[in-house]
Amino acid sequence: MIVDFNSISPSNGYHLLTQTIIPRPIAWILSENEDGSLNLAPFSFFNAVCSDPPLLMVSIGKKPSGEIKDTRRNILSGRDFVIHIASLTQAQVLSRSAATLVYGDSELEIDDLALETFAGCSIPRLADSSVAYHCKFYDSHIIGPSEQAILYAEVIQLYVNDDMVNVSNERTVIDADKMSPLSRLGGANYGALKESFSLKRPK
Repeated sequence: MIVDFNSISPSNGYHLLTQTIIPRPIAWILSENEDGSLNLAPFSFFNAVCSDPPLLMVSIGKKPSGEIKDTRRNILSGRDFVIHIASLTQAQVLSRSAATLVYGDSELEIDDLALETFAGCSIPRLADSSVAYHCKFYDSHIIGPSEQAILYAEVIQLYVNDDMVNVSNERTVIDADKMSPLSRLGGANYGALKESFSLKRPK
């Protein structure tokens, strides 16, 4: 099967991309609204793009109404935000946080999610998440007729649950199995880390 992307709709292209670029990590982003309330939403067009400076990238579109999504608006404001890596046990809660709400309404209230102070960050982190990045807005690009925003987040701090951390030869090693990251597949499907293995890089 060969698909010519010039001959299909953007919607069909989206579904093909999201079913074949798998698994995708999920950025579960906690950001601050203009009134001080907190917004929580997941995005799977997400990855690390640079280590110096330490940058993450997330791609955020618009609401079905055409309005800019709340997370995008909050990040562009320059306020601190926190990107969490959700675990398999958080799948249901993460999915519910994808609901489209009126700006200022908080997804945190849907499941009464607990928060933990994130020292040095102006907003807290999710207490039950094992990985959280304290981020600040770095740069952005607007792409395509739908004005998709490519947002670059500079990592200021990283929180990792101590139970997942080992230090060997002055190098920090994170246990991926204990982290148990949730990933996104196509459609309504999600994935879990079933097996990991190591291979030595050639010299």
